[in-house]
Amino acid sequence: MKVLAAMSGGVDSAVAAARAVDAGHDVTGVHLALSPKPASHREGARGCCSLEDSRDARRAADVLGIPFYVWDVAERFTTDVVDDFVAEYAAGRTPNPCVRCNERIKFAAVLDRALALGFDAVATGHYARIIGGGLHRAVDGEKDQSYVLAVLRPDQIAAAMFPLGESRKTDVRAEAARRGLAVADKPDSHDICFIPSGDTAGWLRSRLGDAPGEIVDESGAVLGSHGGTYAFTVGQRRGLALTRPAPDGRPRYVLSISPVERTVTVGPLERLDVNRIECGAPTWCGQEPVHDPIPALAQVRAHAEPVQCRARVLDGGLVVDLDDRIAGVAAGQTLVLYDGDRVIGSATIERAA
Repeated sequence: MKVLAAMSGGVDSAVAAARAVDAGHDVTGVHLALSPKPASHREGARGCCSLEDSRDARRAADVLGIPFYVWDVAERFTTDVVDDFVAEYAAGRTPNPCVRCNERIKFAAVLDRALALGFDAVATGHYARIIGGGLHRAVDGEKDQSYVLAVLRPDQIAAAMFPLGESRKTDVRAEAARRGLAVADKPDSHDICFIPSGDTAGWLRSRLGDAPGEIVDESGAVLGSHGGTYAFTVGQRRGLALTRPAPDGRPRYVLSISPVERTVTVGPLERLDVNRIECGAPTWCGQEPVHDPIPALAQVRAHAEPVQCRARVLDGGLVVDLDDRIAGVAAGQTLVLYDGDRVIGSATIERAA
């Protein structure tokens, strides 16, 4: 097969490309230029997609002996991921930019272009498995990325390759060293790639400006002030800078965010507990749409523990009733349904109670 290997400049995508070559595929490497003004160097494990990353990807392609290109997708990335991220926070929601990037860039813009150019599949360094046409968790549970891939449609999964799904990260690094890939010991990226400083609140403030308001308790009593609701997310405990302690001395958490009134409401941990989550229209991942209520496992964050639930479609949206109450569920997050290790589907959370 003709395979386009997306090469970020990290160890995972380099080894994924190498394995595609070993499998006998006709492989071409491509690095995605996501920023119109990329930094020269990444800051340790912060961010990615710098000029240094592009050079690392090219060097890996040279070692593998495959053609290599850089595709400029900065304009689409800005519109579909960065602008969406800003708009979601401005609306009091908590988006996951990695989910949006996979949905709208890597497996939409890039995959569509690859297929149009005659490629049969796109290979990436994600830790996930495709079994029988369905998306499954990776063998390495600590590195599993099926959650951020659960927005893929069956036709996109059919044209995707995840060569690392059966491997553990330690083995991938060792393999990269054996192959002579210079990225073998390169740190993983852990922060939002377009906010390399790691200061999400400061980055949002530079785009949304100051929007001061009040931090209140559930009775409406003012406990403090803030510079913008976009600096908060449901379930947050740190950085509240409250002027009055709780009567019982216990910590308080963000319960809700109202950008229109510019208020952030805080309260005790138990007020975060929910057992019903309502979502927008679901994406069914590698299977027929679900119509009848089904038992499943629900996961609401990339590294959260899944919870037993029953899921059903109601008025075009997804309603999930949890067997156990969980805390810190925020609108804008992605809910992913699993059947064991198999991904059933996903949807964006609208509200929880």
